[in-house]
Amino acid sequence: MFDTEKSAAAAWFRQLRDEIVAAFEALEASHDTGPFSDAAPGAFDVSETRRRSDDGSDAGGGLMSVMRGGRVFEKVGVNVSTVYGSLGERAQAAMAARKGIPGMAEDPRFWASGISLVAHMQNPHVPAVHMNTRMFWTPHAWWFGGGSDLNPCIEYDEDNAHFHATQKAHLDPHGPAHYPRLKAWADEYFFIPHRGRARGVGGIFMDDYCTGDWQADFALTQDIGRAFLPGFLPLVERRRTQDFNETDKDTQLIHRGLYAEYNLVYDRGTKFGLETGHDANAVLMSLPPLAKWV
Repeated sequence: MFDTEKSAAAAWFRQLRDEIVAAFEALEASHDTGPFSDAAPGAFDVSETRRRSDDGSDAGGGLMSVMRGGRVFEKVGVNVSTVYGSLGERAQAAMAARKGIPGMAEDPRFWASGISLVAHMQNPHVPAVHMNTRMFWTPHAWWFGGGSDLNPCIEYDEDNAHFHATQKAHLDPHGPAHYPRLKAWADEYFFIPHRGRARGVGGIFMDDYCTGDWQADFALTQDIGRAFLPGFLPLVERRRTQDFNETDKDTQLIHRGLYAEYNLVYDRGTKFGLETGHDANAVLMSLPPLAKWV
């Protein structure tokens, strides 16, 4: 049961990954003027990741694609994975507490697939960005999650407006209530309580999303993914040739500290990946290459 749906979701996440990797490498190749244009164009280093179950048996895996030190991207990772097996006691307890799913102790099997992306940019005028979409299945329930959010260290109102407008345009065909609800969800989720501020300028986010109509929920998830490139690439094109100074770079490094704090302390995906035994390097791919704290 659900094998067809799981295969379709995993194939879509891989397709989206391939499109994004190709677009980012094209950006690197085309950056021939402005800061960092004299460097060699970056390319993704691709490696397989594996998850092992508690008894050492194969439990799925995926691809980790990371580019470091490019012309446009200082570090960017685009990971895709499909993992399965049985949830350990801690993960079972977390699922039961957070989602109210009964029966996990009796049948703790799970399957999860998704794409996760984080980009940290060379030029501090270009915003950092995060995107992920995923599907999770157990014998007791299934749901989708994910979204994308913008993390500029130097904010431009027109950039923020374009990013949000693109997301709204992709969500509106699914119903006018989706964008405001998912925007508010992102504002709440990407908030850093100990700093009393948001991680960035928001975007869209959903979790534990299941209306009971798999096709409709999958279509919404796909359009969240489709909104990413048209929402983000124009911002890169607009800002990647701008000059910057040491103060701008310092601002960027301090803002990256916020990003690192959030991902290590609050992010659910980071916690779940480590608790279920997925490749730690892939789970922590989101961390910036350099950051600082005042």
